[in-house]
Amino acid sequence: MSEATPPSDYLVLSRGQWDTTASKEDIEAAIGKFYDWYSRNLEAGTMKPGSRLSTAGALVSKAGIVTDGPFGEAKEVIGGYWIIVARSLREAAEVAAQNPCMPYGLTFEIRPLESARASAYDVTNETPSA
Repeated sequence: MSEATPPSDYLVLSRGQWDTTASKEDIEAAIGKFYDWYSRNLEAGTMKPGSRLSTAGALVSKAGIVTDGPFGEAKEVIGGYWIIVARSLREAAEVAAQNPCMPYGLTFEIRPLESARASAYDVTNETPSA
């Protein structure tokens, strides 16, 4: 008998901008549906709170602090984030696919949250390509 996979946290990044061919009324209706959907998922424990992001920002690197953007192309803009609690990346993606805002131009990047401590000896997102 196999054990069920325990739930994990998946970060969802909301990317993109509203479809320019959609009416403001349709987009506003989708936003309303989103908040209803989001609230139901929070209550069910399928999601953890997230937030929209402000348009202000700063970039910090070894070159210093940069506070005047823009920092990315419109298609790369991150408008907000939240966390889905699921048993697999596929299951998390299926939850995100139900987002009522998706038909209006937004896309969602889903990434498992890594609980292991970082190490310079492990191959990770930060490891340079050979």
